Amino acid sequence: MNASDQVLPRIYLARHGETAWSVSGQYTGVSDIPLTERGERNADRLGKRLIGLTFSHVFASPLKRAWRTCELAGFGMVATVDHDLVEWNYGAFDGKTNEEILKERPDWELFRDGGSGGESVAEVAARAQRVMNRIRAVNGNVLVFSSGHFLRMLAACWTGLPPSAGRCFELGTAAVSILGYNHGLHDPVVRLWNDCSHAGD
Repeated sequence: MNASDQVLPRIYLARHGETAWSVSGQYTGVSDIPLTERGERNADRLGKRLIGLTFSHVFASPLKRAWRTCELAGFGMVATVDHDLVEWNYGAFDGKTNEEILKERPDWELFRDGGSGGESVAEVAARAQRVMNRIRAVNGNVLVFSSGHFLRMLAACWTGLPPSAGRCFELGTAAVSILGYNHGLHDPVVRLWNDCSHAGD
């Protein structure tokens, strides 16, 4: 790492803790599902993972699983609700497992086809772009609390990849990832992805 890297902003992405539907593999879009007890414990551990870091701004989805994760991690008093950070609206597929969806539509893939009657790939990518614009307007490090598929879309858009590339960024519950820059603000990169080392049973 050279000296210029150390002063470039970093964007920390925090996925919400475990929910009953993340355990069962059900797509959880705008359904407002609470954290499990394990999810709350890991949200607290996520906060400990971030101790010592300074953020110029904290943004959080208003959905209770993300907002509660933000609170338990210790940032509820300073976070700004950003409605663009809500999870993908899967439409008729909300609450269904991948296996159930593929029985109806064997060729379906979220990052190509979008939600059934919900949001398209382009609509979610547009939200990600608005979030990126707000992040880049902040002078300093930023912390974001949101949900898995939206954060995967954000990572794809951040790095200049097509929105469909979001399918390649697997992300666990209560995971921490870091977006940032390499040689300068013209050179966005993923610095860390899917760190769940702080999470436990």
